[in-house]
Amino acid sequence: MKRREFSLATLGTAAAVGAVGTLGTAGLIGPALAQGPAKFVAGKDYIKLGRAIPTETEAGKIEVIEFFWYSCGHCNSFEPAFAQWVKNVPKDVVVRRIPVAFREDFAPQQRLYFSLEAMGLLDKLHVKVFQAIHGERLPLNTDASILNWIEKQGVDKTKFADTAKSFGVASKLKRAVQLQNDFKIEGVPSLGIAGKYYIDGTSAGNMDRALQVTDSLLALVRQGRA
Repeated sequence: MKRREFSLATLGTAAAVGAVGTLGTAGLIGPALAQGPAKFVAGKDYIKLGRAIPTETEAGKIEVIEFFWYSCGHCNSFEPAFAQWVKNVPKDVVVRRIPVAFREDFAPQQRLYFSLEAMGLLDKLHVKVFQAIHGERLPLNTDASILNWIEKQGVDKTKFADTAKSFGVASKLKRAVQLQNDFKIEGVPSLGIAGKYYIDGTSAGNMDRALQVTDSLLALVRQGRA
């Protein structure tokens, strides 16, 4: 999903919910392959940032950020492959997910994600949000529709609403926008590596390959640290 592809007219339609994405190519999903001898090139396969962005990991850890939007069809398609990749990452890799907000009307889904995170419900409901939007065609793009859906998942409606309005969630939203701007995110799904590198489906060719590039960059970071 490219930032410039959005319009207010298309956001609210169920068709657009399933259609937007970084790439329309086949092979978007699937397990990441171990990187062989092929070398990836900065400026072609990935972007090396002009300045390093501070990470939120302890010494000896490498941060990987997935930037996504729940209503993005390609983010939905990428989720199974990325989730499997996350399960297999080495112990020195810390994975974070950051929901983007290219416009103000993206904020309800940002609050949804960070509220689920604060309540310890991501493992239970993160994938179900994608399923609700892309499988059941529920828009879930307003606070009211999200609150109605969250209640049907057996979550305390009042507690969720209070969490969504909390200072902690507000701080996470502010930080998410800052990271989005620092990485100059133009489309999702996309990945930020170690605060130094940026990858999306356009640069890598597809998101399967983006995970291969990520593996290669993680090795590069480790070499530089040795």
